[in-house]
Amino acid sequence: MEPRVLSWFSCGDASAVAARIAVEQYQGVEVLYCDTLAYEHPDNIRFLHDVERWVGQPIQVLKNPDYRDIYDVFEKTRYLVGPKGARCTTELKKVVRKRYQRVDDLHIFGYTVDEGVRIARFHQENPEINARFPLFEQGLTKDDCHRIVREAGIQLPMMYRLGYKNNNCIWCVKGGMGYWNKIRRDFPDIFQKMARQERDLDVAILSKQVRGVRVRVFLDELDPRAGRLEEEPDIECGVLCTTGA
Repeated sequence: MEPRVLSWFSCGDASAVAARIAVEQYQGVEVLYCDTLAYEHPDNIRFLHDVERWVGQPIQVLKNPDYRDIYDVFEKTRYLVGPKGARCTTELKKVVRKRYQRVDDLHIFGYTVDEGVRIARFHQENPEINARFPLFEQGLTKDDCHRIVREAGIQLPMMYRLGYKNNNCIWCVKGGMGYWNKIRRDFPDIFQKMARQERDLDVAILSKQVRGVRVRVFLDELDPRAGRLEEEPDIECGVLCTTGA
């Protein structure tokens, strides 16, 4: 059996450009998406279909049959996010990928030249995986990926157009205070739903230092003036599930 080439698409423009490069470089590439669409912006379906036409083949959607969606993950595991990342990413993306992959697969990921530290961490944490990072290899930045997608005649996903740095779910449990205050303004119903989920689990996504001690900050008590989105690190929802580099 021939080794497969698996290009992992995330509904972000970097993974779209990586998929396009992979299809141009290899035969029989499988472009794969681990399904979290239930709580992504509805515009992501449009973007996914646009990318399918651009790369010239369907994107295969993989699901974890153990969970309906991210809230089902939160309810069943009673866990939101911790030092090792978000449970929703673990169950709906990492577990799905590991169940699908074979030992001899070549994996294509959309890390850019800005993300060398993340690539090094990936190799350190996943030494068994044969991975390529074509954006990094070609010196492409995130801004380059925005440009390439636009030049292909594809409108960027709505979350980018609204000013967010990432195109994961409409909200992400790895976001900081500035991020969550923007979610409060742009998507107040979703903000309130997550605030109720925090209280149900007695777990706070956010925290702050008070007299040298880190204390929890629940969303329903978050100061609307706190944080600045532009100063927060990028959110990674995928193979590493982290914030920052």
